[in-house]
Amino acid sequence: NKNMIPYDPRKPLDPSGIRIGTPALTTRGMKEPEMQRVGQWILTVLSNPEDDATIESVRGEIAEFAKSFPVPGIA
Repeated sequence: NKNMIPYDPRKPLDPSGIRIGTPALTTRGMKEPEMQRVGQWILTVLSNPEDDATIESVRGEIAEFAKSFPVPGIA
């Protein structure tokens, strides 16, 4: 979509970064510390896009982490 990054001097079609929504995470009860952890996972994968071992490791960490934050009405 074309949602702007706050204070980004560049245009929406040529942003300087990514904007990530958090409603799905806050609905599961996550707070700032969990958001930081999610951000670290994103950074790790974006920094190592061809490293299958790193991606698998992050995938496993996320699967384990998500068990502590069930989706309301589903889990």
